[in-house]
Amino acid sequence: MEQQVEQTVVAESTPPTGFKVILREFKKDKLAMFSFVFITLLIVGVMITAFFFVDQEAAMKINLLERYTEPGTAGYILGADEAGRDILVQLIIGAKNSLLIAISVTVISAIVGISLGIVTGYYGGFVDSLFMRIIDFFMTIPTLMFIIVFVTMIPKYTTIHLILIISIFAWVGTARLVRSKALSESRRDYVNASKTMGTSDFAIMFKGILPNLSSIIIVDLTLSFAGNVGIETGLSFLGFGLPPSEPSLGTLVSYATNPIVLAEKWWVWLPASLFILLMMLGINYVGQALRRAADAKQRLG
Repeated sequence: MEQQVEQTVVAESTPPTGFKVILREFKKDKLAMFSFVFITLLIVGVMITAFFFVDQEAAMKINLLERYTEPGTAGYILGADEAGRDILVQLIIGAKNSLLIAISVTVISAIVGISLGIVTGYYGGFVDSLFMRIIDFFMTIPTLMFIIVFVTMIPKYTTIHLILIISIFAWVGTARLVRSKALSESRRDYVNASKTMGTSDFAIMFKGILPNLSSIIIVDLTLSFAGNVGIETGLSFLGFGLPPSEPSLGTLVSYATNPIVLAEKWWVWLPASLFILLMMLGINYVGQALRRAADAKQRLG
C-alpha cells in the first residue's frame, strides 16, 4: 500500500513531457485543434493533388477562347483567367509552390539559426559579441528591398534562387531567439556537470541544451513558416517572386490590381486571397496554442 502511494506521489511530482503539455493545450483549445487538422489536411491535399493529379505544362497553356470564363461554366469549377487558364489548377499549383518555398526557407533558416544561436549562447564572450554584431547588422537592413535587388540582379532566376535569397535573411530572428535561451541554459548546473565529466562541447550543445529549447523552437518555426509564406506571396504580388511561368498565390492575388478584374472578375483573385487568409488564421491559432504550451512547459520546468 505504501509503495503504491509512493509511486503515485512520484508520478504526480514528475513534470509532464513537452508533447503532453502541447497535447493538453490543444485539447483545451478546440479552435487550435481544428486549425491544426485543417492545415495538415490542406497541405497534404495540395501536395498530393499537385504532384499526382495536375499537369502544370498543360494547365499553363493559353486558351483565349475561354478568356474570363465564369465559375461552373465549360468545366471550370473556379473559372478562368485572362488567358483562359483554369483558376483551380493554378490555385493548386500556386499553393504547392508557395508552401514548398516556405517549408524550404524555414528548414534552411532553422538549421543556420539554431546552430549559430546555440554556439554563440554556449560559448559567449568574443564569439557571442562577434555573431551578435553580424545579427544586428542583418536586422537593421531593409530585408524586402535587398531581396528585390538580388532577384533583379539574376537574369534567369529559378525557384531555388528565390529560396536561397530569402534564406539569407530569414535565419536572423531564429538565431537571436535561440542565442538568448542558450545563454541562460549554458549557466545551469547540468551543463557545468557535463563539462566536469569531460563531455564534448558538441554533445552538450546539441544533446543537452537543444532538447530543452525544443518547445520555443517549435513555436518559432511555426510562426516563421507563416511569415515565409507571406514573404513569398508578397514578392510574387509585386512581381519579384517566382518566374512568370510558375504559378503562385501572390500572382493570382496580383490580378486584383486591375480595377475591372477587381470589380467584375472576382473569381480570378478571390480564391487565392481566401486560401492565404484561412491558412494564415489557422497557423496563427496553432502558433498561439504552441506558445501557451511552451510557456506552461517553462513554468513546470
